[in-house]
Parts: sequence; structure tokens; C-alpha cells
Amino acid sequence: MTPADPLPHRRSWTPSQAEFDAFAAVSGDDNPIHVDPAFSARTRFGRTVSHGMLIYTRVFGLLGELFPGHRHQAQALMFPHPAFAGEELVIELERGVATGSVGIRVSRAATGEEVLTGLATLEGGA
Repeated sequence: MTPADPLPHRRSWTPSQAEFDAFAAVSGDDNPIHVDPAFSARTRFGRTVSHGMLIYTRVFGLLGELFPGHRHQAQALMFPHPAFAGEELVIELERGVATGSVGIRVSRAATGEEVLTGLATLEGGA
């Protein structure tokens, strides 16, 4: 990252059930809490819940877009609240505390509840 890096950055995304289903097919994680609306309706969530790494995959893509040529070294993530299909999320990226790090916050647009928080470490770049 350079002093002219594109942070802070904010973007909205509304995940869909089709994205949950596609991620389940690719990852092999077809837990019914992610892909079965009838099953999920009977849980404490009342609806399907996103895979945590589906959310990070969206962040990962955004990091690649904002920092072309940088290599992703590591990430440290927490998922304090669930994210649901059809519910708008806000992805916020900020310069991290360490050189080459990016702070991550993904929250529900409607309530501000965090669904992903963490830090990604990047290296290199043009």
C-alpha cells in the first residue's frame, strides 16, 4: 500500500439466496442453515444465514480491485452476528494498524450490527 491508497473505502452489497446456494456448491458446505429456507425458518434465525467465508470472498474481491498486484498474506476474522439473504450489507475498509494491513468491517445497513470484523494483510504491489 502507498500513501495514495484508496482507503477508507465503503461499498454496499445485498447477498442473495442464489449466492448462498452457489457458495455451498463450490465449497461443499451445504449445511441446511445456509441453503434450506424451510429448515432455517424453524431455527432461532428464522431464515437462511450466509456462510461467513462468502462474505469474506466479497471483501477479498474488493481488496483485489483496490490493490491490484498486492498479494493477500493473511486474514484474522470474527463473525459476531449472522448475515441474511436479501439484507443489505455495508463493507468498510480502512488502513490497518500495521503496515500493509487493512481493517475490515461488514455490517447490516439497517441496524449497524457487525457481521464480519477483522484485518487482512497485503504485501507487494506495483
